[in-house]
Amino acid sequence: MNMTAAQRGVSPDGQIRVLVVDDSPSMRLLLQQMINREQDMRVVGTAPDPHAARELIKQLRPDLITLDVEMPGMNGLEFLDRLMRLHPMPVLMISSLTAEGSEQSLRALELGAVDIIRKRALTPKSEFLAMAAEVADKIRAAYQAVPHFRRRAPLRQVSARPLVHAGARFDRRKVVVVGASTGGTEAIKDFLEVMPPGCPPILLTQHMPEDFTFRFAKRLNDCCAIRVKEAEAGERLQPGWAYIAPGHSHMLVRRVTGGGYETVLSQGPEVNLHRPAVDVLFDSAAEAVGRHAVGVLLTGMGKDGAAGLLRLRESGATTFTQDEASCVVFGMPRAARELGASCAEGPPARLADLALAALRDRPEEVS
Repeated sequence: MNMTAAQRGVSPDGQIRVLVVDDSPSMRLLLQQMINREQDMRVVGTAPDPHAARELIKQLRPDLITLDVEMPGMNGLEFLDRLMRLHPMPVLMISSLTAEGSEQSLRALELGAVDIIRKRALTPKSEFLAMAAEVADKIRAAYQAVPHFRRRAPLRQVSARPLVHAGARFDRRKVVVVGASTGGTEAIKDFLEVMPPGCPPILLTQHMPEDFTFRFAKRLNDCCAIRVKEAEAGERLQPGWAYIAPGHSHMLVRRVTGGGYETVLSQGPEVNLHRPAVDVLFDSAAEAVGRHAVGVLLTGMGKDGAAGLLRLRESGATTFTQDEASCVVFGMPRAARELGASCAEGPPARLADLALAALRDRPEEVS
């Protein structure tokens, strides 16, 4: 299959054009060094504040920008909000590991930022190399989102969706497992906002740093009708709850003697370069839940979750993937589609409707 330059992660002229926006001269220089050491990307300009960045965007037409969350004057969030309304483009937020930095970064993802790059203590050298690798990987992922932003309309207010499934009866044997990566925070929100109280338990793996998953779960809990929390080891799954894999551990589901399921957290090796990994969750659900599972794979770069979704479908589970038009990055759903792992695809809210239909109680079924 022929792929566009953006899908391959390489710009048409061979390099991804990056604008760095940061009030710290040392951080601007550091990011420039990290980016320019890669053959497929280069810094085309740097700006100390959003006002200078606005002019450079017009002059240089970069493919994407890195943006510091905390800056004097117009801060990064204010600038991001205006940028997404007037000139949508991929943005990577540069964030500290503080509680305030985490909250601001999650708000940035809500406003349309593609992902977060964590500031690190750059000694020893291994920390510099780790941040440099993260910067390069996330720039490549963000570049794949260029088509999404080119077809994106300016942000608009969306009215709250009525809970059309409220009062429905659901099969108590069912469990929903969801995986996402780049662009997944808003896709997960769109999916969960459809879920009514009393729906079967939902387990979610989102590629996200451990400093962010607790606060991500809290923000979802504040806006959804169901309860959302960061998962803990050995939790008994309950209806009406969603459990987010903590950023430091794989999450698995395990059958409990006497009926029901519980969470398992693992510090095992990275899978598909990730911990938590979607494939780990999906593989465990294929084994423990089988045909009573519903698997959903949302936006993200790479292929994590594709093989696991196929194993779910082969176990008799119902499986769905996000469609290309609504994905920030179509990589993971594309990989699942190519494996024949998906029963149907659509935007997140539509997938929630399809999942709830599959979760309905059907008395004629037998275990």
